[in-house]
Formats: sequence, C-alpha cells, structure tokens
Amino acid sequence: MSDTRADGPTTEAAFQTFLETLTTSETYQEFTEANRALENDSEAMALLQEYREKQRRMQRDGFDQSLLSELRELKSELSDNETIQRHQDAQEALVDLLEETNDVISEQLGREFAQQTGGGCC
Repeated sequence: MSDTRADGPTTEAAFQTFLETLTTSETYQEFTEANRALENDSEAMALLQEYREKQRRMQRDGFDQSLLSELRELKSELSDNETIQRHQDAQEALVDLLEETNDVISEQLGREFAQQTGGGCC
C-alpha cells in the first residue's frame, strides 16, 4: 500500500486557485500599479530615500533636534505626495485583504494559519 495522500493534488489545485484569485483581485492589482508608479516617480523615490537616510542618522547618532525637525518636514512632504499616498493606501488595503484571508484559512484549519513562531534559522 502507498502512503501517498489523496488530497495532495486537490490541495495544490486549491492553492493555485487561491493564488490566481489573489493576484487577479482588484486590491492586488491596485497595489502592483501603485508600486510600479512609485518606482517610476523619481521625486517620490528621492523623498523616501532622504527620509530613510535621516531616520538611519537619528538611530545611529542619537537624538538631534534639528534632525528631528527635518524628519517632521520630510514626513509632511511624504504625506502630501500623491504617488506615495497611493502606494501607502494600496499597501494597507492589501495587508487588510491578507489578514482577512488568514482569518478565513485559520477558521477552516481550526488554528492560526500564519502565526509567528519565533526563532528561525538566521
């Protein structure tokens, strides 16, 4: 007798259907379009780069009032940038969708599906 599980192909087919449904969803498509727009917007990318660099400086060098002021100003510019806001909104919507998906899968499994168990190899 074979130990091959009969549900293997069914599970794989269900997984492929899930992936196709996810990647063709309006939420995912909006995220990929917003991501592409962000990558192609040199002004938005420069703002993000400058903000991240100043954050690293603050972490590395410690508190500095003038640097904090610069970070606040940059954060305001980030909030005013349409491309960055579109990306952030799309990312939040995708995270919400994935959390909802996790809840449905967890309910079907009877345990937390995408739980963090800590540790890891690295």
